[in-house]
Amino acid sequence: MTRPILLAASALFVTLGLSSIAHTQDPDWSAFDAYVERAAGEWNVPGLAIAVVKDDQTVFARGYGTTSIEAGSPVDQHTLFSIGSTTKAMTALGIGMLVDEGKLAWDDPVSEHLPQFRLADPVATATLRVRDLLTHNAGVPNTDVLWYEQANDLDTILERMQHVELYAPMYSGFTYQNVMYAAAGKLTEVISGLPWHEFIAQRIFEPLGMKRSVARLADTQQRDNVAEPHYRIDGSIAVIDNATVDSVAAAGSVWSSVDEMAKWARFLLRGCKTEDQKVLLQPNTCAELFRPQAIIDVEMYPAMSLYEHQWFTYALGWFQTDYNGRALNFHSGSIDGLVALHGLVRSENLGVYILANLDHAEVRHALMYQALDLYDPRIAKGDRRDWNREVKDLFDGFERQRAEQTRAAANSTPAAAVERPQLANDAYLGHYSDPFLGEISVAEGPGIKDPGQLELRFGNFVCTLQHTDGDSFSCPWAATWRGSANVVFIKSGPSNIGSVRLDSSEFKRRESERREQ
Repeated sequence: MTRPILLAASALFVTLGLSSIAHTQDPDWSAFDAYVERAAGEWNVPGLAIAVVKDDQTVFARGYGTTSIEAGSPVDQHTLFSIGSTTKAMTALGIGMLVDEGKLAWDDPVSEHLPQFRLADPVATATLRVRDLLTHNAGVPNTDVLWYEQANDLDTILERMQHVELYAPMYSGFTYQNVMYAAAGKLTEVISGLPWHEFIAQRIFEPLGMKRSVARLADTQQRDNVAEPHYRIDGSIAVIDNATVDSVAAAGSVWSSVDEMAKWARFLLRGCKTEDQKVLLQPNTCAELFRPQAIIDVEMYPAMSLYEHQWFTYALGWFQTDYNGRALNFHSGSIDGLVALHGLVRSENLGVYILANLDHAEVRHALMYQALDLYDPRIAKGDRRDWNREVKDLFDGFERQRAEQTRAAANSTPAAAVERPQLANDAYLGHYSDPFLGEISVAEGPGIKDPGQLELRFGNFVCTLQHTDGDSFSCPWAATWRGSANVVFIKSGPSNIGSVRLDSSEFKRRESERREQ
């Protein structure tokens, strides 16, 4: 168990939090503005927005670039972007509100309130506490396959979690888990009587004056000035389709602007009070959101390798580390073509929020550290690190490594003559299913771009199978930014296919379709 370590980390965290650092002069915002604009250009980000808050004021808020490279409008501080997993802090705060109301407790067994939500291990199901839905350390592996580009509703997703084997004992490791946050959203609905998206709108957006923010992608249709997602495809940046998170909304479905996320940041730094001092969360409950819950012993953010830090923990919707002697709470958000980053130094009433509309635009980390350094009096202006240069060099190095590995793999593997599949097309046709993953279909016909070829569908994932060897195929997804998969059909007889393996997941053929060809 990690409890003693957590207590030590918590004590160190509090100690640093007590030593507030006061800045001696206001930052040069004109210079910072030029820095952000230059950095966004170097990363080729179509659109970006950033806000900095200090001492209960929004001291900087600006947009750069365009909402879309096709027919966009200028990004400003009111442009809506997906805030991705920075939504999780709102979900945790919503649970805290229900705790304050006495409707549940952080350490209640989840099964008391959601008896239909079960894990594969009955002991884990009985042990799982409300707070465990928010800490990524319940021993449950990543299950994003249940919702990402799938048509499953939340009840279906939660029901299928009983088929997921735990990868480790509870509290023994950290694995990022979106579906557990979705379960927290379902818990919010059951306890409050409101769907999660309505609860967040009524209990957070309205009292904080976040009038343009919406809790689902579907609701952005009612707003103007909305950023479109972009991805680098074959060396060029292109607009791509939005990937909805609405089925697991509490994990990351909110859309907002830096203007309104600055209001959210100031609210948190104020101790969970509104601008007119209305208490939305009791002081001890607000503090609980930021108390370390889990030690993180895996590398998650490459930019953190650029500075020394003593701890890396997770609270309730917040990553935590020590940055240059300052306790930093932060969280990133990412969904296809859109990124976010929120950072808070609570002891200094300082916060930074960044949004951008390019996948993997890690300039967000550079800008967060650059903004935090503006308020560190120990760093003379001429001695400040150029965080954009350091982070850009780091990720450019990763890109060169990937390119070299791709070239080496291509040169080391001689091209083999591709023979025809071992069986006729109709042997592969049909439906394959798994109680956890759902269904895959394989078909051919006039709906396929090249009649005679096989088409595989898994939710919204579609590919035309390209034969490689024996009963193996490559599966380049039609949405090219989602990459490709390997597909292997597995025989159950000399000329009969019994299952199909999509990467490492196996789907069994429907019993009604099993036959000897």
